[in-house]
Amino acid sequence: MDDKLISIAAIIGILLGAGLILGLLDRRNFRFGWLLAAGGLIFTNDALLTNLYGILPRVAPGLDWNWQGKTLALLATLAIAAHPAFGWKRSGLTLAQAPGSMRTALPVAILYGLFFLALALVFPNQEASAETIAFQLTMPSFEEEPFYRGILLLALYEAFCGRVRWLGIDWSWGALIACIAFGLAHAFSYSDGSVAFDPIYFALTAVPSLLAIWVRMRTGSLLLPVLMHSFGNTIMVLV
Repeated sequence: MDDKLISIAAIIGILLGAGLILGLLDRRNFRFGWLLAAGGLIFTNDALLTNLYGILPRVAPGLDWNWQGKTLALLATLAIAAHPAFGWKRSGLTLAQAPGSMRTALPVAILYGLFFLALALVFPNQEASAETIAFQLTMPSFEEEPFYRGILLLALYEAFCGRVRWLGIDWSWGALIACIAFGLAHAFSYSDGSVAFDPIYFALTAVPSLLAIWVRMRTGSLLLPVLMHSFGNTIMVLV
């Protein structure tokens, strides 16, 4: 079996296993069907990011970055968000901000930006190409935020209906699993019969995603999370 298929199968297995355990702790507020749907979303997203695991030819093979996979994954996310079971607004795909939310969300967004600026200063990069800058400015945030903080987060919130009000938003186990999914997507891989996991990279992706989730839930929109993500990725290649 292809290493990429094994890798994503392991990630989905970890998330479904953890989700099932959490769900059984509060059965009345757990809907297993939505957890399975979240697993399906992750598989679909990964398949498109990898151009159906290499089956689809690359339209522009001369480019260094995965513009094609990111575009396909984004189009699929938008199509899923348009389905009545999700909805664009419920998925955060709206420019409207919850009344009064920007007063508290903007400081968090600034904190997020300062965190990545500090990382960029501690770990400076070599001079980036124009394509690298253009890609980091757009595709990761345009694709990942609507997926991880949009339709996937919504599916997981539907799976775990229990809520705890804290810091101005309603939290559920779905928020935690969405963060773990984001971290594993960046820090976990399988290749040549061995598993690789980078705990530092996991922390540097999963923990900031909690801030992005808070902003998305507080404002009701993905606008600020997309801007935050674009800044974080771009500053890391500019400094």
